[in-house]
Amino acid sequence: MSPTASKITEWVKPGDKSGEFKRQASSFRNWISTESGAQFPPEKGRYHLYVSYACPWAHRILIVRKLKGLEEYISFSVVHWHMGEKGWRFPNPQDTDAEGENVIPDPIPGHKSFTHLRDVYFSVDANYGGRFTVPVLFDKIQNTIVNNESSEILRMLGTAFNDQLPAEYAKVDLYPESLRNNIDETGEWTYDLINNGVYKSGFATTQEAYERNVTALFEALDKAEKHLSSIATSSSSKGPYYFGETLTEADIRLYVTLIRFDPVYVQHFKCNIRDIRSGYPYLHKWMRNLYWNVPAFRDTTNFLHIKRHYTQSHTQINPHSITPVGPVPDVLPLREEVAIVGAKI
Repeated sequence: MSPTASKITEWVKPGDKSGEFKRQASSFRNWISTESGAQFPPEKGRYHLYVSYACPWAHRILIVRKLKGLEEYISFSVVHWHMGEKGWRFPNPQDTDAEGENVIPDPIPGHKSFTHLRDVYFSVDANYGGRFTVPVLFDKIQNTIVNNESSEILRMLGTAFNDQLPAEYAKVDLYPESLRNNIDETGEWTYDLINNGVYKSGFATTQEAYERNVTALFEALDKAEKHLSSIATSSSSKGPYYFGETLTEADIRLYVTLIRFDPVYVQHFKCNIRDIRSGYPYLHKWMRNLYWNVPAFRDTTNFLHIKRHYTQSHTQINPHSITPVGPVPDVLPLREEVAIVGAKI
């Protein structure tokens, strides 16, 4: 067992006086490719995704899988929401507290003895010393991990199977050429300040690190709110998505954090300068549109896994593993507001 792997629940290294959470880089970075002679060609049924409904990085892969109609092309299974000292574990028949599609033991032939996701990693590299993260894109033919970097899996699934997909799914372009510069620029600060910003706030072990990161997080949310306000009032690009009429990667990347914000990050990670439903009307409307009107977002959002994972896995933050009941409901209906907001309209 590697020293790094045995301390998976130490989010800030002991002795690090900065108090800063530093996310580890992913280790497996290969691609499914249509190039002649590619090691990982886009073959129907060849690949499997290990994911968690709780994890935002894995969630965005489930969204793109549905948006692109890849259900029959790439199988998936979901780990149990609880993360312990050995990392993500596979559910067993005795588990009755982790409802959801494909919340099952490892389904790969030859993996029957595997109890944790770490077993998959070690089966590929016996000396692996990193974190056992989701998502994992696994090749069932070569019995190896293709990629465990969510941003790259998202990008490759957006195009890799286009030649085989029905036209309605092949034409779904989440990274359109006309918006690529905007998507890339938005992706950089969204990742650093919002997607990762909630973790840098919540896992901080000094007051200084917490305040620095939570302030930057809300400045970024203010920036996103201003952007969506301009989209809503624009005569040329008006529409329900982050860049107007076109659903893109930017929507997926931001949604997975925002949908967890009020139920988890406000209280658990102390991201409580404002909440989304009462503090950011344009972000709130944008998020609810995706949840209620685009099935790929709603069908892959599992609040039971989300709330229980964070509150019962991070015992250094929540030592008694109490899961708050609220907010109720997890997502407001499209035309309903919290009382204080409704009173202003």
